[in-house]
Amino acid sequence: MDHAYIDIASKVNARTIGIFAMNFGIVTGESWYLTGSSQRQQTLRQLYVVTGAGNIPHGINTSVIAGFTRIYGTFTDSADKTVWNWYPLPYASTVAAANQVSLQVTPTNIVITAGGAAPTIISGWVVLEWLSLF
Repeated sequence: MDHAYIDIASKVNARTIGIFAMNFGIVTGESWYLTGSSQRQQTLRQLYVVTGAGNIPHGINTSVIAGFTRIYGTFTDSADKTVWNWYPLPYASTVAAANQVSLQVTPTNIVITAGGAAPTIISGWVVLEWLSLF
């Protein structure tokens, strides 16, 4: 009976947690094992609202994390829901480099840079996931 309970608990807890929250990091449920360590590391996730190109302060102390595991998002180029076009972040155009939108994280900010002919960024989301050292 004990063995069956342990097996079930292990399977239930071995999943990705689908919570995306703003203002604080949420545990994702992922287990990472770094080279040379048998200790499990976990990742945290936080959601940020995008209102245009530029800088978004992320509030993560990057000196106490192992690094980012995922940096991704989406944006739209219209406030009118009947003509929304959605784009991935980063956005790569097949037409010209000037049409692209880049996404990068510095020690203090999320930086979104749009090329001169890129779609106008009206709204969207960026998700950061990082590997905790603790």
